[in-house]
Amino acid sequence: MSDEIFQGNFTQQEPIPEAAIAAAVAVMRSGRLHRYNLAPGELGEVGLLEQEFAAQTGARYCLAVASGGYAMGTALRALGVGPGDKVLTNAFTLAPVPGAVAAVGAVPVFLETTEDLVLDLGDLEAKAAAGDARIVLLSHMRGHICDMEALGAICTRHGLTLIEDCAHTMGAAWDGTPTGRFGAFGCFSTQTYKHINSGEGGLLISDDAELMARAVMLSGSYMLYARHGAAPGPEVFERVKYDTPNVSGRMDHLRAAVLRPQLADLPRQAARWNALYRVLETALAGAEGLALPHRPEKEQFVASSFQFRLPEAAPQAIAAFVARCAARGVELKWFGAAEPVGFTSRYDSWRYAPAQTLPRTDRVLATLLDLRLPLTFSEADCAQIARILADEARRLPGTMAAE
Repeated sequence: MSDEIFQGNFTQQEPIPEAAIAAAVAVMRSGRLHRYNLAPGELGEVGLLEQEFAAQTGARYCLAVASGGYAMGTALRALGVGPGDKVLTNAFTLAPVPGAVAAVGAVPVFLETTEDLVLDLGDLEAKAAAGDARIVLLSHMRGHICDMEALGAICTRHGLTLIEDCAHTMGAAWDGTPTGRFGAFGCFSTQTYKHINSGEGGLLISDDAELMARAVMLSGSYMLYARHGAAPGPEVFERVKYDTPNVSGRMDHLRAAVLRPQLADLPRQAARWNALYRVLETALAGAEGLALPHRPEKEQFVASSFQFRLPEAAPQAIAAFVARCAARGVELKWFGAAEPVGFTSRYDSWRYAPAQTLPRTDRVLATLLDLRLPLTFSEADCAQIARILADEARRLPGTMAAE
């Protein structure tokens, strides 16, 4: 067994590209940061970003907003979700997803998670059949995409409207169709640890003219919707502008300027992330004590993180494993810890939602570990991380090496 120590930083992102810095400086020199502060005939950085993201995803419309969480809340409000409504959503996700549901007064109804870290479609079918929910807020958590054809068929059978949380799947697709294109809305994040980085920010896409008009009004358009380049025509706004409240959450030109060069470079960056992921996946496939999620052939993912389970390990052994890895420079997050740490909160941590029983999810999260893959890492770095993980896994009680 080796005692090598990894020296990398799991939270250090790449620098903002020089082209993005130059564009941001130009915006600051203009003093016109607000999205509607435009010269005659000018679309501005926000409008250009919306047009470019709509084109990249194939969506008819796009709206740039303050965060991915705000995008989800806007989608729910645009669909008329309100107090007491039940929304079906993943039990394995991050807190902004049930938070968006709770923020409109609705009730999150959690769905089980499979060992491959995707939504349990059997549980969706069963809970949809109960007939008291009309919305599914699907989270592609950590970039894992469920069978979207099968999910779509369930939604059709039960009259469910789909919203996709694509915070972890910008640039990803299922069987050639980009995520965010399967439902009424697709919601994306541009927070620092996502695929393009503006610190905070979000993007909302849709093909539905009236829903997008409502989203634009909700975002705080102040009747300036004609200044949007990837929105419906003014006749659609005439139908919704007087009964849609302003819940301001616009993106500004500074963040859009930072994002546009990164968006153009996303395919190259996605290939780099996936190369890092494949190094870890190849090295750890079959490693004693570890289990990796299966990635279906139809899933064209973009991996900015890596997950694995220690399926036979007891909680004390997993805690010791995490501590030993940390001592060797490998930072892991454990979704089975007794108390939430950082982003590892679980559905039972979100006590604004009614208590629910999800035994399959409990079993999965109890042994689930997660690590970031920033592009500041090299493939050699990932090979070293894999060696450390495999080495420490062999020390787990019950493995042949430990015995």
